[in-house]
Amino acid sequence: MAQNHSAPPMMATASSAELLQAQAELWCHAMAYLKSMALQSVIKLGIPTAIHRCGGAASLSELRAHLPVPASKLPCLSRLMKLLVTSGVFGESEAGAYSLTPVSRLLVEDDAEGSRTCLSPFAILASSPFHHRSSQRLPEWLEKEEGDAAAETPFMMAHGAGFYGYVGRDSEFGALFNEAMAADSRVTAQVVVRECGEVFAGSASLVDVGGGDGTMAKAIARAFPHVRCTVLELPQLAGNMPADGMVEFVAGDMMEFIPPADVVLLKVRMTMIE
Repeated sequence: MAQNHSAPPMMATASSAELLQAQAELWCHAMAYLKSMALQSVIKLGIPTAIHRCGGAASLSELRAHLPVPASKLPCLSRLMKLLVTSGVFGESEAGAYSLTPVSRLLVEDDAEGSRTCLSPFAILASSPFHHRSSQRLPEWLEKEEGDAAAETPFMMAHGAGFYGYVGRDSEFGALFNEAMAADSRVTAQVVVRECGEVFAGSASLVDVGGGDGTMAKAIARAFPHVRCTVLELPQLAGNMPADGMVEFVAGDMMEFIPPADVVLLKVRMTMIE
């Protein structure tokens, strides 16, 4: 008996407008990495800081005196700035002056707060080639069977070591990572100290798990001197931290042991394709 194979349903034919809209959206997704590259570029050129030094708003011609960009490249820089304006990183007046937004204020390196709210190192790390190379291995990693030690993560496939192993092995990446985490902790610490005082009021001890160079723990210790603060970090970092009497560094692995304390601080670090 012949089997009745029903034909798959026909896809509705898209109108010209729908087709062009879909094409435009696909372009946006495929080229989305250019936003992070544009952000990295303006940070490395010092544009947010230059706008800040110009009083918070400046045209390209006014910025030129502060930037290492030749006049012949200003039209290209203008297009880059337009992209970041549409992304909300900068504002733009009708007269063509670029201004800082809450986002780009986090990229100013010489603000009145002594750069305590500058997240430029974090943005540079997030857009670095170290992570881009990892993301390029994602399709290959998804095809791998479980149990392949060399392909445990896309990061390991790209760099030959796990994320934290690579941090300890590569001095450039390690310095970049530590600077980024310290910058992020400075910003977070301001909010924690300002908004979470009741948590520490009745506490005598705190351990910051994976607390890096102690930026967060030191901010809490300064704000709440009665709290004894400890930082648990991997031996390669904890062993190199100077003793300043403000916080105590303990070498160890949080998966094996966490020192007892009234408050255990476990921050969510940046999530990459590790």
